Amino acid sequence: MMMFYWIALVVISCAFVGLLYRLVKGPTVADRVVALDALGVALVSIVALLSLIIGTEFFLEIILLLSILSFIGTTAFAKFIERGEIFDRNDNR
Repeated sequence: MMMFYWIALVVISCAFVGLLYRLVKGPTVADRVVALDALGVALVSIVALLSLIIGTEFFLEIILLLSILSFIGTTAFAKFIERGEIFDRNDNR
């Protein structure tokens, strides 16, 4: 079973490198947003596999934090694409 974890870790790490390439090079902005979201999922998967390999529950809080940050980052990036700004600053009060 441990060999399966190592194989999965290598496969997901290779996918992570491919997603980094898509994030930097991506032909459209939509491709970059999808790559950013998939990078978050891949990073959470890598940390979860490392947690299984090491045999500790310490990384569960890190997985939760990475998931929240990935969601916020993807949402902010999508809002930036849609409106051109992340925070609405209304100076006309």
